[in-house]
Amino acid sequence: MTKFEFEAIGTTWKIDIENNLSKDEEVILKNKIIERIYEFDKNYSRFRADSLVTKMSKVSGIFEMPDDADGMISLYKSFYIITNGLVTPLIGKVLVDAGYDEKYSFETKPLTSPKTWDNIIKWNNPKLTLSEPTLLDFGAGGKGYLVDIVGELLESRNIESYCVDAGGDMRHRNAIKKTLRIGLEHPEDMTNVIGIVVLGNESLCGSAGSRRKWEDFHHIINPISLTSPKEVIAVWCIAKTTLLADLLTTALFFTKPEVLLKHFEFEYLVLNLDYSILKSEGFNAEIFTS
Repeated sequence: MTKFEFEAIGTTWKIDIENNLSKDEEVILKNKIIERIYEFDKNYSRFRADSLVTKMSKVSGIFEMPDDADGMISLYKSFYIITNGLVTPLIGKVLVDAGYDEKYSFETKPLTSPKTWDNIIKWNNPKLTLSEPTLLDFGAGGKGYLVDIVGELLESRNIESYCVDAGGDMRHRNAIKKTLRIGLEHPEDMTNVIGIVVLGNESLCGSAGSRRKWEDFHHIINPISLTSPKEVIAVWCIAKTTLLADLLTTALFFTKPEVLLKHFEFEYLVLNLDYSILKSEGFNAEIFTS
């Protein structure tokens, strides 16, 4: 068994690998993982002054995107259409003006709804055209996608049984179909859980409005009403990829599960403000609250 634990992109990474690797193999693999995370962050982070996303916020035009861009941008476009623009990478300036900026100032300025995808973005892989300088934000799916990328890196090195956990966004794979029992963090008490879910060869993501909260906002903001959802306080999703699970946890703050289930396969648990629970039959969890 090999275990890695380190800090990157503002969260704690824990990677468990069932293969017995030599010390030299462990060093090489860990360095490869950290280098890949750094590369992704340098492309897509709006918190970095030297990132590609920050460059796009300053100049319009045609940008040659990295090889991994299509998997994320195309799925974002699908979510944008399905949610009528509520899940959008164009939310970047709204988040900054609300106070969720690169300095985490949490000082709010007047907010303006973003323009539409068709007005701003043209995506023709690998070229992204912006009609005007625009701060894109891939926070709804980026971390999940990066977890998938790290998982695929492991698989490319013939590692079949592992769990990649980046701050609760998890990708689990096991060659003999062993499962994991995962605690669902209580949104108002990070030392406690509301239940236990069983995960097997799937991805799990969760999102709670209490994680980053200030004034009347949290890290999810409706681009039309310019308010943070209040009726839903936490969401968990299980899907085949962590990118999909991650985007779904944001979408479910705005959109009914039955709408999303017409387009994607997933299991879900939604915790409402009154602590009532909406859960799919296949979300295999023992819940400790009523």
